[in-house]
Order: sequence, then C-alpha cells, then structure tokens
Amino acid sequence: MVATSNQNLISTPVEAVDTAITQFQQLTTDDQLAALWFIYLQTGKAITPAAPGAARLQLAEGLLNQVKAMSHQEQLQFMRNLVEKVNTPETRAYGVLSANTKLAFWYRLAQWMEDGTVIPMPYGYRMSEKGTQTLAKIEWLEFNQQITILRRIVVDMGVDPLA
Repeated sequence: MVATSNQNLISTPVEAVDTAITQFQQLTTDDQLAALWFIYLQTGKAITPAAPGAARLQLAEGLLNQVKAMSHQEQLQFMRNLVEKVNTPETRAYGVLSANTKLAFWYRLAQWMEDGTVIPMPYGYRMSEKGTQTLAKIEWLEFNQQITILRRIVVDMGVDPLA
C-alpha cells in the first residue's frame, strides 16, 4: 500500500469534531478555560439561538448566583473544578443541568467575565502553543461544528451525581 499525502487529512465533519474535542481535552485546565473563553467570544452572539431550551437557564440561576457571590479566586477554582471533574456540591449542581442549559450557563459566565462580574481572563494571558493550535483548528471549522464542540465540551464538565 502506497502512503499518500492525504492520509493525515480529516475526511469527515464528525472526525474533525472528534479530533478537536480530543485535542481540547489534552490541554491544561487553564488552557481549556482560555480556549472556551475565546470560542465564546467568537461565537457568543449565536450561542443562545443555537441552544433551544436555553430559556431554561432559570434552572441554573441558583448556581449562577452562587458563582457570582464567590470571590474571583473561588470563581476560578470553581471553573477549574468543572474542567477537572472535582466532586463538589457546585460541580454536582452543574452536572445535573441539561446540555442546552450548560451551554447557556457558560455563555452567561462569559458575559460576566467580560463585564468583570466573574473573574476575567488575566491581562496578557498567553495560551500554550498547543492551546493556540487547537483554538485555531476549532476556529476554522464551520459554525455548526463549533457549536457541537462547545456542547460536547461543556456537557462533559462537572460531576453527574446520578452517574
């Protein structure tokens, strides 16, 4: 069998999404949070319409209010705990939310990060080279693929107390 230069190309949209998610999950916790922030900045205005049922965000209002009441360092630790699946009351509360509510939850966090209500991205934060490459790959994908990636990433975060 002769190797071709096309062997390393991703051949389907599903493979592109799966590859991007795998690469995202291999990033450090802080790079995952930074990439998530940048993806939300890029796609943010379309997140809510893309998430039918996001109006059910009131189901997450209690948790959002808890996060809002935390110090900035506690907010950052909460987000890290979500990524790392640390079992806490807050990560379990997040774990029972629906996929669309989780998308809307992160959208709200991103809005609050932007206005300073929740700990903002550190000034001058630089992602690792691997993080920058992963983010660039995601940015090149079609919008629907980006939403699929976001959905799968945020659904996988937290701790499902029913599992």
